[in-house]
Amino acid sequence: MRRLQAVLFDMDGTLVDTEGVWLDVVESAAVRRGRALDAGRRTAVTGRSVEDSAELLHAYLDTPAEELAAELGGDFAARLAVAVAPRPGALRLLAALRERRVPTALVSASPRAVVDQVASTLDGHRFDALFGSEDTVRTKPEPDPYLAAAVALGAEPARCVAVEDSPTGVASAVAAGCRVLAVPSTEPLLDFAGTEGVTLAGSLTEVDPELLNSLVG
Repeated sequence: MRRLQAVLFDMDGTLVDTEGVWLDVVESAAVRRGRALDAGRRTAVTGRSVEDSAELLHAYLDTPAEELAAELGGDFAARLAVAVAPRPGALRLLAALRERRVPTALVSASPRAVVDQVASTLDGHRFDALFGSEDTVRTKPEPDPYLAAAVALGAEPARCVAVEDSPTGVASAVAAGCRVLAVPSTEPLLDFAGTEGVTLAGSLTEVDPELLNSLVG
């Protein structure tokens, strides 16, 4: 890979099928309080940290943000401890990048404990850097996580490809100056069609190192 310096992966909904689990956790918290999670709020919490989601929802759910964050984070971690399923094509792509010695990072808005937990399940793949929501002052949709990951790998953001599934994550990677491969899971990403530096794909099964390399050419 002459041009590609690193691949920076989002976690939830991108490498592992957890975005639906997260939305179910938030939906359950709302139902316990006699409220429904409408489409707009579902979109708002997709790809965001536990703390940001709690801030967005605490008034609607009439629950202090700190209390709500603790509840959501605990429920999410408990659900992931039962089973984590990789997204189609994820393990194959990670193996291909490892074979070509392309550095990789896991860049998530989930708590670092959850990131460590999930990273250990991905067929033994060893990421060169891991970032959770606590590891930067600001998390997605701000650019900080992707900028920090590029620095950690000694790479230029413009020569990194960020692989993302949510509008929040794509916005973060674009703001950091990365090239972005957008692979939707629970939320459509058609609003990013035609955005400079963003390429849409239907599934990771369509992706290989050569395609990622071409995005930074």
